[in-house]
Amino acid sequence: MNRLPISWSSALRMMAGIAVAVTAALLLAAPPAVAHPMPHSVILLDVHETSATAELELPVDDLSRASGIDLTGSTAAGLTKQTPAIRTYLAAHLRPTTLQGKAWTVTFGDVTLSRTEQTSTGPYRELIVHATLAAPSGGDTRHFVLGYDAVIHQVVTHTALVSVRQDWATGQVADGDENAATQVGVIRIDTRTMKVTALTINLESGSAWSGTYAMFRLGATPILEGTDHLLFLLILLLPAPLHAAGNRWRGTIGARTAIGRIARTTLAFTLGHSLSLALSAFGNLDIPAQPVEAFIAFSILVGAVHAIRPLFPGREAVIAGFFGLGHGMAFSLVLADMHLSTAQLALSLAGFNLGIEAIQLLLVLLALPSLLLLTGLRGRSALRNTCAALTAGAALGWLLDRVGVPNPVARAADSAGSHTPQLFLVLACTAALSALWMGILHRRGRGVTGEGRESGPPRTPVLTARGVNEASQQGG
Repeated sequence: MNRLPISWSSALRMMAGIAVAVTAALLLAAPPAVAHPMPHSVILLDVHETSATAELELPVDDLSRASGIDLTGSTAAGLTKQTPAIRTYLAAHLRPTTLQGKAWTVTFGDVTLSRTEQTSTGPYRELIVHATLAAPSGGDTRHFVLGYDAVIHQVVTHTALVSVRQDWATGQVADGDENAATQVGVIRIDTRTMKVTALTINLESGSAWSGTYAMFRLGATPILEGTDHLLFLLILLLPAPLHAAGNRWRGTIGARTAIGRIARTTLAFTLGHSLSLALSAFGNLDIPAQPVEAFIAFSILVGAVHAIRPLFPGREAVIAGFFGLGHGMAFSLVLADMHLSTAQLALSLAGFNLGIEAIQLLLVLLALPSLLLLTGLRGRSALRNTCAALTAGAALGWLLDRVGVPNPVARAADSAGSHTPQLFLVLACTAALSALWMGILHRRGRGVTGEGRESGPPRTPVLTARGVNEASQQGG
């Protein structure tokens, strides 16, 4: 009988080497460069149905020169004493109105100082002020005039960049990322008249479809960029094709049974996070982020231990549903500060959940061929235990970090989140190779037994593309 062109052990070593090299390259890739701060003010607008919130980022040196409030070298305690004077100053220089000139109501919130950064021109620091701009009766938050001349009225070279960071109706959902905001104008002094001209904000009308689609994209983000959610689902699926006896994984189950277990686990996780997401959003629950994130890290740690030694064999779906509740609470933190109306919130939840499920389904479809094929490889236990141990290390690092103990393991694990598109590409390539390999085995009439030995069909039932060999169900 003709031999296959490459042995299973050689294939495994080659795939392991490629996987290690790719993972190391992705984890050790340099983080993106951070732009140097510029000496101008920034106004970030989050537009809602009847109001807008604004985040003002003001250079401390220029603000101190223009306002007469000395903020250089200020501490947190010193800033608290100066906050009333800062709010009074800004109230006189931030004047939104309707197009007809009717004044909006401005309420100032938190006032904080950023960290000091060293630049080529010396230390740089910003004052960050939050404000709520409420439109009067009949006012339109999509068309209004923003009058603003703080700093600019005294420092003629100063400018204020105005951007929309969030606008649900037009699908603008930057999720706190200033770099994803859309600039709508610049406020500066007219050197001919030495006056500051107000900026007319004129946004598109928008639609429910734009907002829902934006939430679909946003729902995919926690899976694509949140390494912890990705790892939790993968680590629960890793032992899905295995049979537990006592306190060890001792054999494999049929392909249909494995696929059913994977489907139930994924569905339970979906139901769990969808339920808690809806309850958190519609119930306006004020959920502290730290315990939720720590709970997620703990769930990954439990899943990793289960992949090494069965803790709840056959009940993965129940555990996925339980821990899915915590993951849903984490997802709800994304929606917490958007101030959406009831109708917008309902559409947002639908779009957000669909985004999560689309990426989850893609993940499962890409991982499934490899999960089924790996059950027949020699050394599969060592490979599974290595993956689970690495995941447990990352989960432990996250858990310590999220209870207040920063560590390099958590930072390294977080950095992988910026490379998930590449990781999905690796999964896709692995899935294609696995499908190709099973096709070769099927055509040659050869397979792999439960212990990983290659064998012809007259001697041993085989693993084909249609299922796992029945003999392996009895052990090994």
